[in-house]
Amino acid sequence: MQATLLGILGLALLGTLHAQDSIPVQADFQQDKLTGRWYSIGLASNSNWFKEKRHLMKMCTTIISTTADGNLEVTSTYPKGDQCVTRNSLYIKTEQPGRFSYTSPRWGSKHNIHVVETNYDEYALVATQISKGTSSSTMVLLYSRTKELSPERLEMFTQFSREQGLTDDEILILPQTDKCMADAA
Repeated sequence: MQATLLGILGLALLGTLHAQDSIPVQADFQQDKLTGRWYSIGLASNSNWFKEKRHLMKMCTTIISTTADGNLEVTSTYPKGDQCVTRNSLYIKTEQPGRFSYTSPRWGSKHNIHVVETNYDEYALVATQISKGTSSSTMVLLYSRTKELSPERLEMFTQFSREQGLTDDEILILPQTDKCMADAA
């Protein structure tokens, strides 16, 4: 019985590690070119919070800067009711350029972040594996330097999200808004 349980746990861990390895990372990633202002255009996730809040979500701004020790400071400002909320996250670089880790101080969840694809001056596609305890989820974000992207880029985001196992109900092109756009410095 114990050997069977250990075998099942081992297979589950192997599956999780394989899932993280199967997410590609931008070739020749250039971190300095990723910095600056981005708009969140698309968001896909199979997490419970996404399912609960999906109908309230709107486009937001994200400012990415490099810290002195080479990590990424990620500041997102988004509308929540009548207010603008700003959230700061510190993405810790890993040994693989374009891959970062983050632990949520509020929820204790661990995030394995991959910059999947970017051309730096138009769009960035970012995939995150999130785990907390025995649960895990996937999140895919599409960022743009402007508030609009071509239909081809939107389709690329949708297709990649599907390849990560997300369904059409879990994929959202965020509605545009002017709220909180000027507040993000």
